Amino acid sequence: MPSDKLIHGTPADWLARARGDLALARTSLPEGGYYEDLCFHAQQAAEKAIKAVYLHQKMVFRYTHDLDALLTGLLQQSMVIPMEIRESVFLTLFAWETRYPGLGQPVSLDEYQEAIRKAEVVVAWAEGVIDS
Repeated sequence: MPSDKLIHGTPADWLARARGDLALARTSLPEGGYYEDLCFHAQQAAEKAIKAVYLHQKMVFRYTHDLDALLTGLLQQSMVIPMEIRESVFLTLFAWETRYPGLGQPVSLDEYQEAIRKAEVVVAWAEGVIDS
């Protein structure tokens, strides 16, 4: 997958940012807040964790929010991606579509909780790949 820009940082740097986004995603919904915005951070956590794996594998990636494209790039390099990681592609919806008025339905508490679970799984998987 060709890179659009020079990629800065190490796998550890990208994992740290993924953990930071996951922490933000887990925060309590503030008054006047939207689950959509917390889900964006869940998506970002998964995205940055996957990009950490790219760097660990000495691969380049495009700066994209599309988790399916990112995982496909890893699969094309014969990397084994567990099904539970592949199922995280639905988080791409939260990268932009749900964050703008009128483009999607409001995110429910159940959808938010599922987004957190998926992001946690992806971050844990990336940690395992990088620490192995």
